[in-house]
Amino acid sequence: MHCACPHFKERQLCHPRSDTIQNCFENVGLLFKLYCLAVMTLVAAAYTVALRYTRTTAEDLYFATTAVCITEVIKLLLSVGLLAKETGSFGRFKASLSEHVLGSPKELMKLSVPSLVYAVQNNMAFLALSNLDAAVYQVTYQLKIPCTALCTVLMLNRTLSKLQWISVFMLCGGVTLVQWKPVQATKVVVEQNPLLGFGAIAIAVLCSGFAGVYFEKVLKSSDTSLWVRNIQMYLSGIVVTLAGAYLSDGAEIKHKGFFYGYTYYVWFVIFLASVGGLYTSVVVKYTDNIMKGFSAAAAIVLSTIASVILFGLQITLTFALGALLVCISIYLYGLPRQDTTSIQQGETASKERIIGV
Repeated sequence: MHCACPHFKERQLCHPRSDTIQNCFENVGLLFKLYCLAVMTLVAAAYTVALRYTRTTAEDLYFATTAVCITEVIKLLLSVGLLAKETGSFGRFKASLSEHVLGSPKELMKLSVPSLVYAVQNNMAFLALSNLDAAVYQVTYQLKIPCTALCTVLMLNRTLSKLQWISVFMLCGGVTLVQWKPVQATKVVVEQNPLLGFGAIAIAVLCSGFAGVYFEKVLKSSDTSLWVRNIQMYLSGIVVTLAGAYLSDGAEIKHKGFFYGYTYYVWFVIFLASVGGLYTSVVVKYTDNIMKGFSAAAAIVLSTIASVILFGLQITLTFALGALLVCISIYLYGLPRQDTTSIQQGETASKERIIGV
């Protein structure tokens, strides 16, 4: 059959080209997501190792509450700079701040919720680490992954496949095996209260799941710039963490100073926490919060490997099995779900054609 349309050949040539361009955009999006997840994983791994070093080797121990507050300040400054770059001119930058930050008290109040919850989470994490062994803490804290999955289902009305649920709990099992009985090289002995530590980590897990999914919902419910949302949240975060620092360590801070015990390593930890926080926002914006949890689990594996090199930990059979489970669970969770919509539409169209005949 011959088509008389003069543009028939042109359309034949354009369609493959359009598909190629679309595939290129999809590949760029996939590469960008993988890049963000990889950087966040590496930053989280380096942060864990560096933080452990500063909390176990320093004689003049710094205040964790002040470090959390300074981290919020740096994240705010970085977000302001990135927003200025995104807007492209001082006029648009000023207008964006006036409209979305200074002129939107309701939005600031909305973002104060995750700020408060994240502040509680960070302080509970430090309290838990002060009363639990690092390995026990890392194992128990991975309960944030199924907690995040549950909050995703309840708050975002999102469904997870059976395979995804299996992969979530498989990951928890893998991380448990990885951190089951690591041989610690450090000989630092700290008086611990396990009951208090477990209570603190339970609160931290609940805060992590709720705050992460809440922030994801806010990000994906509007077209507001990611950096504007970060500025809104970090402004509240500074107020909350500063108040928490003086409520918790106010007397000692007045006596010793806000930056007591700060070294280059402490500033490096704060820098990693700031960069990691921004990458977390990007990952939440363009992927989802459970993928962030899987990235954190992979960072634990890398942190353990780094600890073998730096602190003399010994790799055991449980570590090898746990690492394998983590890799398998990441692969299973990333498998594409079958889209039944197009299948059903195709079946409906076929039935209509049959009826028409």
